[in-house]
Amino acid sequence: MVFSSLVFLFGFLPITLILYWIAPKRWKNAVLFGVSLFFYAWGEPIYILLMLLSITSAYLFGFLIDRYRAQNSKLAKAYTVISVSVNLAALFFFKYYNFLAGAVHAPILSGLVLPIGISFYTFQILSYTVDLYRGEIALQRNYLAFGTYVTLFPQLVAGPIVKYSEIDQALTERTVTTPDFFDGVIRFVLGLCKKLLIGDALASGYEYYKGLMAFTPTTLGAWMVAVFYSLHLYFDFSGYSDMAIGLGRMFGFRFPENFKYPYISKSISEFWRRWHITLSSWFRDYVYIPLGGNRCGRARQCRNLLIVWMLTGIWHGAGWNFFLWGLYFGILLILEKLFLLRVLEKTPSILRHLYTLILVFVSFLIFSSSDLSFAWRCFSAMIGRGTVGFSTDPVAYQLLRYLPLLAVAGVGVTPIVSSAMRCFLQKGKRRWAAVPVASAVLLLICTAYLVDSTYSPFAYFNF
Repeated sequence: MVFSSLVFLFGFLPITLILYWIAPKRWKNAVLFGVSLFFYAWGEPIYILLMLLSITSAYLFGFLIDRYRAQNSKLAKAYTVISVSVNLAALFFFKYYNFLAGAVHAPILSGLVLPIGISFYTFQILSYTVDLYRGEIALQRNYLAFGTYVTLFPQLVAGPIVKYSEIDQALTERTVTTPDFFDGVIRFVLGLCKKLLIGDALASGYEYYKGLMAFTPTTLGAWMVAVFYSLHLYFDFSGYSDMAIGLGRMFGFRFPENFKYPYISKSISEFWRRWHITLSSWFRDYVYIPLGGNRCGRARQCRNLLIVWMLTGIWHGAGWNFFLWGLYFGILLILEKLFLLRVLEKTPSILRHLYTLILVFVSFLIFSSSDLSFAWRCFSAMIGRGTVGFSTDPVAYQLLRYLPLLAVAGVGVTPIVSSAMRCFLQKGKRRWAAVPVASAVLLLICTAYLVDSTYSPFAYFNF
Protein backbone atom coordinates (compact mmCIF):
# COMPACT_ATOMS: atom_id res chain seq x y z
CA MET A 1 0.00 0.00 0.00
CA VAL A 2 1.30 3.44 -0.91
CA PHE A 3 0.10 6.83 0.30
CA SER A 4 -0.82 7.91 -3.22
CA SER A 5 -3.61 5.35 -3.61
CA LEU A 6 -7.37 5.52 -3.22
CA VAL A 7 -7.32 2.62 -0.76
CA PHE A 8 -4.99 4.52 1.54
CA LEU A 9 -6.61 7.95 1.17
CA PHE A 10 -10.24 6.88 1.62
CA GLY A 11 -9.91 3.60 3.49
CA PHE A 12 -6.84 3.02 5.60
CA LEU A 13 -6.08 6.60 6.71
CA PRO A 14 -9.61 7.63 7.83
CA ILE A 15 -10.12 4.37 9.73
CA THR A 16 -6.69 4.70 11.37
CA LEU A 17 -7.38 8.29 12.45
CA ILE A 18 -10.74 7.33 13.95
CA LEU A 19 -9.26 4.37 15.84
CA TYR A 20 -6.43 6.57 17.11
CA TRP A 21 -8.75 9.35 18.26
CA ILE A 22 -11.14 7.08 20.17
CA ALA A 23 -8.39 4.98 21.77
CA PRO A 24 -7.46 5.82 25.39
CA LYS A 25 -4.04 7.37 25.80
CA ARG A 26 -2.44 4.17 27.04
CA TRP A 27 -3.64 2.28 23.93
CA LYS A 28 -2.58 4.74 21.26
CA ASN A 29 0.78 3.03 20.65
CA ALA A 30 -1.01 -0.31 20.42
CA VAL A 31 -3.30 1.16 17.75
CA LEU A 32 -0.37 2.54 15.77
CA PHE A 33 1.59 -0.71 16.12
CA GLY A 34 -1.38 -2.78 14.94
CA VAL A 35 -2.37 -0.61 11.98
CA SER A 36 1.30 -0.29 10.93
CA LEU A 37 1.64 -4.07 10.82
CA PHE A 38 -1.58 -4.23 8.79
CA PHE A 39 -0.26 -1.53 6.47
CA TYR A 40 2.91 -3.57 5.88
CA ALA A 41 1.00 -6.85 5.55
CA TRP A 42 -1.15 -5.38 2.78
CA GLY A 43 1.75 -5.87 0.38
CA GLU A 44 3.90 -8.57 2.00
CA PRO A 45 2.22 -10.49 4.84
CA ILE A 46 4.95 -13.14 5.08
CA TYR A 47 7.66 -10.58 5.81
CA ILE A 48 5.87 -9.38 8.94
CA LEU A 49 7.59 -12.33 10.62
CA LEU A 50 10.99 -11.02 9.54
CA MET A 51 10.17 -7.55 10.81
CA LEU A 52 8.93 -8.85 14.16
CA LEU A 53 12.06 -10.98 14.48
CA SER A 54 14.23 -7.90 13.87
CA ILE A 55 12.24 -5.85 16.37
CA THR A 56 12.25 -8.54 19.04
CA SER A 57 15.95 -9.34 18.74
CA ALA A 58 16.94 -5.65 19.00
CA TYR A 59 14.54 -5.15 21.90
CA LEU A 60 15.92 -8.11 23.90
CA PHE A 61 19.56 -7.33 23.11
CA GLY A 62 18.84 -3.82 24.33
CA PHE A 63 18.36 -5.14 27.87
CA LEU A 64 21.71 -6.96 27.74
CA ILE A 65 23.51 -3.93 26.33
CA ASP A 66 21.99 -1.66 28.96
CA ARG A 67 22.79 -4.10 31.78
CA TYR A 68 26.47 -4.51 30.97
CA ARG A 69 27.21 -1.08 29.53
CA ALA A 70 28.48 0.29 32.84
CA GLN A 71 29.69 -2.98 34.40
CA ASN A 72 31.47 -4.68 31.53
CA SER A 73 32.05 -2.59 28.42
CA LYS A 74 33.50 -5.53 26.48
CA LEU A 75 30.40 -7.65 27.06
CA ALA A 76 28.13 -4.74 26.18
CA LYS A 77 30.13 -4.22 22.99
CA ALA A 78 29.84 -7.93 22.14
CA TYR A 79 26.04 -7.84 22.52
CA THR A 80 25.92 -4.68 20.42
CA VAL A 81 27.93 -6.34 17.65
CA ILE A 82 25.68 -9.43 17.74
CA SER A 83 22.49 -7.34 17.62
CA VAL A 84 23.79 -5.20 14.76
CA SER A 85 25.01 -8.31 12.90
CA VAL A 86 21.65 -10.08 13.19
CA ASN A 87 19.81 -7.15 11.59
CA LEU A 88 22.46 -6.49 8.96
CA ALA A 89 22.51 -10.20 8.07
CA ALA A 90 18.80 -10.09 7.24
CA LEU A 91 19.28 -6.96 5.14
CA PHE A 92 22.32 -8.41 3.38
CA PHE A 93 20.67 -11.74 2.61
CA PHE A 94 17.45 -10.41 1.15
CA LYS A 95 18.99 -7.48 -0.67
CA TYR A 96 22.23 -8.89 -2.04
CA TYR A 97 22.08 -12.69 -2.10
CA ASN A 98 20.78 -13.08 -5.67
CA PHE A 99 23.15 -10.42 -7.01
CA LEU A 100 26.21 -12.02 -5.41
CA ALA A 101 25.04 -15.52 -6.29
CA GLY A 102 24.74 -14.49 -9.93
CA ALA A 103 28.20 -12.94 -9.85
CA VAL A 104 29.83 -16.17 -8.62
CA HIS A 105 27.43 -18.49 -10.52
CA ALA A 106 25.96 -19.91 -7.32
CA PRO A 107 22.33 -21.11 -7.06
CA ILE A 108 19.87 -18.21 -7.18
CA LEU A 109 16.73 -18.28 -5.04
CA SER A 110 14.08 -17.51 -7.63
CA GLY A 111 11.33 -16.85 -5.07
CA LEU A 112 13.40 -14.42 -3.01
CA VAL A 113 11.73 -10.99 -2.95
CA LEU A 114 13.15 -7.89 -1.31
CA PRO A 115 11.03 -7.02 1.76
CA ILE A 116 9.57 -3.55 1.31
CA GLY A 117 11.29 -0.89 3.38
CA ILE A 118 13.88 -3.23 4.92
CA SER A 119 16.70 -0.76 4.23
CA PHE A 120 14.87 1.96 6.13
CA TYR A 121 13.61 0.08 9.17
CA THR A 122 16.91 -1.78 9.59
CA PHE A 123 18.78 1.51 9.82
CA GLN A 124 16.28 2.76 12.39
CA ILE A 125 16.81 -0.35 14.52
CA LEU A 126 20.57 0.07 14.27
CA SER A 127 20.35 3.69 15.43
CA TYR A 128 18.61 2.52 18.62
CA THR A 129 21.13 -0.25 19.30
CA VAL A 130 24.23 1.86 18.70
CA ASP A 131 22.95 4.92 20.57
CA LEU A 132 21.98 2.71 23.51
CA TYR A 133 25.50 1.28 23.62
CA ARG A 134 26.96 4.79 23.46
CA GLY A 135 24.79 5.85 26.40
CA GLU A 136 23.07 8.55 24.36
CA ILE A 137 19.55 7.20 24.97
CA ALA A 138 17.77 5.30 27.72
CA LEU A 139 16.64 1.70 27.38
CA GLN A 140 13.11 1.35 26.01
CA ARG A 141 11.43 -1.22 28.26
CA ASN A 142 8.03 -1.06 26.59
CA TYR A 143 7.85 -3.49 23.66
CA LEU A 144 4.84 -1.72 22.13
CA ALA A 145 6.64 1.63 22.18
CA PHE A 146 9.73 0.16 20.55
CA GLY A 147 7.67 -1.75 18.00
CA THR A 148 5.75 1.42 17.20
CA TYR A 149 9.02 3.26 16.56
CA VAL A 150 10.20 0.65 14.05
CA THR A 151 6.91 -0.02 12.28
CA LEU A 152 5.36 3.47 12.32
CA PHE A 153 3.64 3.39 8.94
CA PRO A 154 4.25 7.00 7.79
CA GLN A 155 8.01 6.39 7.51
CA LEU A 156 8.08 2.59 7.32
CA VAL A 157 8.61 1.91 3.64
CA ALA A 158 10.47 4.99 2.38
CA GLY A 159 11.65 7.08 5.29
CA PRO A 160 12.69 9.61 6.30
CA ILE A 161 15.09 7.57 8.42
CA VAL A 162 14.16 8.58 11.96
CA LYS A 163 16.72 8.03 14.71
CA TYR A 164 15.30 6.72 17.95
CA SER A 165 16.57 9.76 19.86
CA GLU A 166 14.51 12.04 17.62
CA ILE A 167 11.14 10.62 18.75
CA ASP A 168 12.05 8.97 22.06
CA GLN A 169 9.91 11.34 24.13
CA ALA A 170 7.03 11.33 21.66
CA LEU A 171 6.73 7.54 21.91
CA THR A 172 5.56 7.82 25.50
CA GLU A 173 4.24 11.36 25.80
CA ARG A 174 2.73 13.26 22.87
CA THR A 175 -0.23 15.46 22.14
CA VAL A 176 -1.87 16.43 18.87
CA THR A 177 -3.09 20.02 18.77
CA THR A 178 -5.57 21.23 16.19
CA PRO A 179 -2.99 23.51 14.48
CA ASP A 180 -0.48 20.62 14.38
CA PHE A 181 -3.07 18.30 12.86
CA PHE A 182 -4.05 20.74 10.14
CA ASP A 183 -0.39 21.56 9.45
CA GLY A 184 0.07 17.83 8.94
CA VAL A 185 -2.90 17.63 6.58
CA ILE A 186 -1.59 20.55 4.50
CA ARG A 187 1.92 19.05 4.35
CA PHE A 188 0.46 15.70 3.32
CA VAL A 189 -1.70 17.18 0.55
CA LEU A 190 1.17 19.25 -0.84
CA GLY A 191 3.38 16.17 -0.87
CA LEU A 192 0.64 14.22 -2.64
CA CYS A 193 0.43 16.95 -5.30
CA LYS A 194 4.21 16.94 -5.78
CA LYS A 195 4.26 13.20 -6.25
CA LEU A 196 1.13 12.73 -8.40
CA LEU A 197 0.70 15.91 -10.43
CA ILE A 198 4.37 16.68 -11.10
CA GLY A 199 6.41 13.57 -10.30
CA ASP A 200 4.24 11.15 -12.28
CA ALA A 201 4.09 13.51 -15.29
CA LEU A 202 7.89 13.76 -15.26
CA ALA A 203 8.12 9.98 -15.08
CA SER A 204 6.02 9.78 -18.23
CA GLY A 205 8.44 12.14 -20.00
CA TYR A 206 11.38 10.08 -18.83
CA GLU A 207 9.85 6.86 -20.17
CA TYR A 208 9.13 8.54 -23.51
CA TYR A 209 12.68 9.79 -24.05
CA LYS A 210 14.18 6.57 -22.72
CA GLY A 211 12.20 4.59 -25.28
CA LEU A 212 13.19 7.01 -28.04
CA MET A 213 16.88 6.69 -27.16
CA ALA A 214 16.75 2.96 -27.82
CA PHE A 215 15.90 3.59 -31.48
CA THR A 216 16.94 7.15 -32.32
CA PRO A 217 19.75 8.40 -30.06
CA THR A 218 20.18 12.17 -30.13
CA THR A 219 22.10 14.59 -27.93
CA LEU A 220 18.96 16.45 -26.84
CA GLY A 221 17.11 13.18 -26.20
CA ALA A 222 19.93 11.90 -23.99
CA TRP A 223 19.93 15.06 -21.90
CA MET A 224 16.16 14.87 -21.61
CA VAL A 225 16.44 11.33 -20.22
CA ALA A 226 18.77 12.60 -17.49
CA VAL A 227 16.80 15.77 -16.75
CA PHE A 228 13.37 14.14 -16.61
CA TYR A 229 14.55 11.27 -14.42
CA SER A 230 16.38 13.58 -11.99
CA LEU A 231 13.38 15.87 -11.63
CA HIS A 232 10.99 12.91 -11.36
CA LEU A 233 13.10 11.36 -8.60
CA TYR A 234 13.08 14.60 -6.63
CA PHE A 235 9.33 15.24 -6.83
CA ASP A 236 8.53 11.57 -6.31
CA PHE A 237 10.74 11.03 -3.26
CA SER A 238 10.48 14.48 -1.66
CA GLY A 239 6.72 14.38 -2.18
CA TYR A 240 6.57 11.03 -0.39
CA SER A 241 8.76 12.42 2.42
CA ASP A 242 6.42 15.41 2.74
CA MET A 243 3.48 13.03 3.03
CA ALA A 244 5.30 11.01 5.71
CA ILE A 245 6.18 14.14 7.70
CA GLY A 246 2.58 15.36 7.42
CA LEU A 247 1.19 12.02 8.58
CA GLY A 248 3.61 11.99 11.48
CA ARG A 249 2.38 15.43 12.54
CA MET A 250 -1.23 14.17 12.51
CA PHE A 251 -0.26 11.58 15.14
CA GLY A 252 1.92 13.85 17.26
CA PHE A 253 5.36 13.03 15.84
CA ARG A 254 7.82 15.48 14.34
CA PHE A 255 9.96 13.71 11.79
CA PRO A 256 13.16 15.33 10.49
CA GLU A 257 13.20 17.08 7.14
CA ASN A 258 14.56 14.96 4.30
CA PHE A 259 14.99 17.51 1.49
CA LYS A 260 15.96 21.17 1.45
CA TYR A 261 15.83 22.33 -2.19
CA PRO A 262 18.87 20.32 -3.36
CA TYR A 263 18.72 21.59 -6.94
CA ILE A 264 19.66 25.11 -5.86
CA SER A 265 23.04 23.79 -4.63
CA LYS A 266 26.32 25.20 -5.92
CA SER A 267 28.53 22.22 -5.12
CA ILE A 268 28.16 18.48 -4.72
CA SER A 269 28.97 18.84 -1.02
CA GLU A 270 26.07 21.26 -0.63
CA PHE A 271 23.81 19.01 -2.69
CA TRP A 272 24.29 16.17 -0.22
CA ARG A 273 23.51 18.45 2.68
CA ARG A 274 20.14 19.05 1.02
CA TRP A 275 19.25 15.70 -0.62
CA HIS A 276 18.00 12.69 1.41
CA ILE A 277 19.27 14.44 4.53
CA THR A 278 18.38 11.66 6.95
CA LEU A 279 20.39 9.07 5.01
CA SER A 280 23.45 11.33 4.82
CA SER A 281 23.12 12.07 8.55
CA TRP A 282 22.85 8.37 9.37
CA PHE A 283 26.02 7.47 7.49
CA ARG A 284 27.81 10.48 9.00
CA ASP A 285 26.89 9.53 12.59
CA TYR A 286 27.29 5.75 12.37
CA VAL A 287 29.98 5.20 9.74
CA TYR A 288 31.96 8.32 8.80
CA ILE A 289 32.61 9.69 12.31
CA PRO A 290 33.38 6.26 13.88
CA LEU A 291 35.92 5.69 11.08
CA GLY A 292 37.66 8.90 12.14
CA GLY A 293 35.83 11.41 9.96
CA ASN A 294 38.11 14.31 9.04
CA ARG A 295 40.15 14.14 12.24
CA CYS A 296 42.90 11.82 11.00
CA GLY A 297 44.49 13.68 8.09
CA ARG A 298 43.56 14.07 4.43
CA ALA A 299 44.44 10.54 3.35
CA ARG A 300 42.22 8.84 5.91
CA GLN A 301 39.46 11.39 5.35
CA CYS A 302 39.46 10.49 1.66
CA ARG A 303 39.39 6.80 2.56
CA ASN A 304 36.48 7.36 4.92
CA LEU A 305 34.53 9.30 2.30
CA LEU A 306 35.09 6.56 -0.25
CA ILE A 307 33.90 3.85 2.17
CA VAL A 308 30.80 5.85 3.12
CA TRP A 309 29.82 6.51 -0.47
CA MET A 310 30.36 2.99 -1.68
CA LEU A 311 28.12 1.85 1.19
CA THR A 312 25.60 4.56 0.30
CA GLY A 313 25.53 3.29 -3.25
CA ILE A 314 24.94 -0.36 -2.41
CA TRP A 315 22.42 0.60 0.31
CA HIS A 316 20.16 1.70 -2.54
CA GLY A 317 20.26 -1.66 -4.26
CA ALA A 318 22.15 -4.70 -5.46
CA GLY A 319 23.52 -3.67 -8.83
CA TRP A 320 26.65 -2.32 -10.44
CA ASN A 321 24.83 0.91 -11.28
CA PHE A 322 24.31 1.65 -7.57
CA PHE A 323 27.92 0.81 -6.73
CA LEU A 324 29.21 3.04 -9.53
CA TRP A 325 26.79 5.80 -8.50
CA GLY A 326 28.16 5.76 -4.95
CA LEU A 327 31.75 5.62 -6.21
CA TYR A 328 31.01 8.54 -8.56
CA PHE A 329 29.83 10.76 -5.71
CA GLY A 330 32.62 9.57 -3.43
CA ILE A 331 35.26 10.65 -5.93
CA LEU A 332 33.54 13.99 -6.58
CA LEU A 333 33.30 14.76 -2.86
CA ILE A 334 36.95 13.83 -2.33
CA LEU A 335 37.97 16.14 -5.17
CA GLU A 336 35.91 18.94 -3.67
CA LYS A 337 37.52 18.41 -0.27
CA LEU A 338 41.00 18.41 -1.80
CA PHE A 339 40.78 21.47 -4.07
CA LEU A 340 37.55 21.88 -6.06
CA LEU A 341 35.68 23.79 -3.36
CA ARG A 342 38.43 26.42 -3.30
CA VAL A 343 38.20 26.72 -7.07
CA LEU A 344 34.40 26.96 -6.93
CA GLU A 345 34.56 29.78 -4.38
CA LYS A 346 36.24 31.93 -7.04
CA THR A 347 33.79 30.89 -9.76
CA PRO A 348 30.65 32.89 -10.67
CA SER A 349 27.54 31.65 -8.92
CA ILE A 350 25.73 30.64 -12.12
CA LEU A 351 28.65 28.46 -13.22
CA ARG A 352 28.80 26.74 -9.83
CA HIS A 353 25.10 26.03 -10.07
CA LEU A 354 25.46 24.70 -13.62
CA TYR A 355 28.43 22.54 -12.57
CA THR A 356 26.33 20.95 -9.82
CA LEU A 357 23.24 20.35 -11.93
CA ILE A 358 25.18 18.71 -14.78
CA LEU A 359 27.04 16.36 -12.44
CA VAL A 360 23.86 15.48 -10.54
CA PHE A 361 21.87 14.82 -13.72
CA VAL A 362 24.65 12.56 -14.99
CA SER A 363 24.76 10.75 -11.65
CA PHE A 364 21.07 9.91 -11.75
CA LEU A 365 21.48 8.55 -15.25
CA ILE A 366 23.88 6.00 -13.74
CA PHE A 367 21.50 5.45 -10.82
CA SER A 368 18.52 4.70 -13.05
CA SER A 369 20.32 2.37 -15.48
CA SER A 370 20.39 -1.25 -14.39
CA ASP A 371 21.57 -1.82 -17.96
CA LEU A 372 24.88 0.03 -17.97
CA SER A 373 25.12 -0.24 -21.75
CA PHE A 374 22.10 2.08 -21.97
CA ALA A 375 23.79 4.54 -19.60
CA TRP A 376 26.89 4.48 -21.78
CA ARG A 377 24.80 5.08 -24.91
CA CYS A 378 23.26 8.13 -23.22
CA PHE A 379 26.65 9.43 -22.06
CA SER A 380 27.99 9.13 -25.59
CA ALA A 381 24.95 10.88 -27.02
CA MET A 382 25.25 13.70 -24.48
CA ILE A 383 28.59 14.69 -25.95
CA GLY A 384 27.45 14.12 -29.52
CA ARG A 385 28.90 10.66 -30.20
CA GLY A 386 26.90 7.84 -31.82
CA THR A 387 23.85 10.00 -32.54
CA VAL A 388 21.74 10.86 -35.57
CA GLY A 389 22.17 14.52 -34.67
CA PHE A 390 21.38 17.01 -31.94
CA SER A 391 17.65 16.39 -32.20
CA THR A 392 14.83 14.92 -34.29
CA ASP A 393 11.25 16.05 -34.86
CA PRO A 394 9.74 13.69 -32.21
CA VAL A 395 12.31 14.82 -29.61
CA ALA A 396 11.76 18.52 -30.28
CA TYR A 397 7.97 18.21 -30.56
CA GLN A 398 7.65 16.39 -27.24
CA LEU A 399 9.98 18.88 -25.59
CA LEU A 400 7.64 21.71 -26.65
CA ARG A 401 4.73 19.80 -25.14
CA TYR A 402 6.64 19.24 -21.91
CA LEU A 403 7.94 22.82 -21.57
CA PRO A 404 5.08 23.96 -19.27
CA LEU A 405 5.71 20.94 -17.02
CA LEU A 406 9.44 21.64 -16.96
CA ALA A 407 8.72 25.27 -16.09
CA VAL A 408 6.50 24.22 -13.17
CA ALA A 409 9.14 21.72 -12.04
CA GLY A 410 11.84 24.38 -12.34
CA VAL A 411 9.93 26.69 -10.01
CA GLY A 412 9.02 23.78 -7.72
CA VAL A 413 12.63 22.86 -6.97
CA THR A 414 13.26 26.37 -5.56
CA PRO A 415 11.99 27.97 -2.33
CA ILE A 416 9.78 30.39 -4.32
CA VAL A 417 6.49 28.56 -3.69
CA SER A 418 7.10 27.91 0.02
CA SER A 419 8.22 31.53 0.53
CA ALA A 420 5.03 32.77 -1.14
CA MET A 421 2.94 30.45 1.05
CA ARG A 422 4.64 31.65 4.24
CA CYS A 423 4.05 35.25 3.19
CA PHE A 424 0.37 34.50 2.57
CA LEU A 425 -0.07 32.69 5.89
CA GLN A 426 1.37 35.64 7.79
CA LYS A 427 -1.17 38.09 6.39
CA GLY A 428 -4.77 38.47 7.44
CA LYS A 429 -7.26 36.15 9.09
CA ARG A 430 -8.81 34.85 5.91
CA ARG A 431 -5.94 32.44 5.52
CA TRP A 432 -7.56 30.05 8.02
CA ALA A 433 -10.46 29.64 5.62
CA ALA A 434 -8.42 29.74 2.42
CA VAL A 435 -5.89 27.07 3.41
CA PRO A 436 -8.39 24.27 4.23
CA VAL A 437 -10.40 25.09 1.11
CA ALA A 438 -7.27 25.07 -1.07
CA SER A 439 -6.17 21.76 0.51
CA ALA A 440 -9.59 20.23 -0.16
CA VAL A 441 -9.49 21.38 -3.79
CA LEU A 442 -5.98 19.96 -4.28
CA LEU A 443 -7.04 16.66 -2.70
CA LEU A 444 -10.03 16.54 -5.05
CA ILE A 445 -7.74 17.12 -8.05
CA CYS A 446 -5.38 14.37 -6.87
CA THR A 447 -8.33 12.02 -6.39
CA ALA A 448 -9.55 12.71 -9.92
CA TYR A 449 -6.02 12.00 -11.17
CA LEU A 450 -5.89 8.68 -9.31
CA VAL A 451 -9.31 7.62 -10.61
CA ASP A 452 -8.29 8.35 -14.18
CA SER A 453 -4.61 7.30 -14.10
CA THR A 454 -3.14 3.81 -14.38
CA TYR A 455 0.49 4.99 -14.16
CA SER A 456 1.85 6.10 -10.81
CA PRO A 457 5.38 4.81 -10.20
CA PHE A 458 7.22 5.26 -6.92
CA ALA A 459 10.98 5.04 -7.42
CA TYR A 460 12.11 4.61 -3.80
CA PHE A 461 9.54 1.92 -2.97
CA ASN A 462 12.11 -0.78 -3.85
CA PHE A 463 14.96 0.52 -1.70
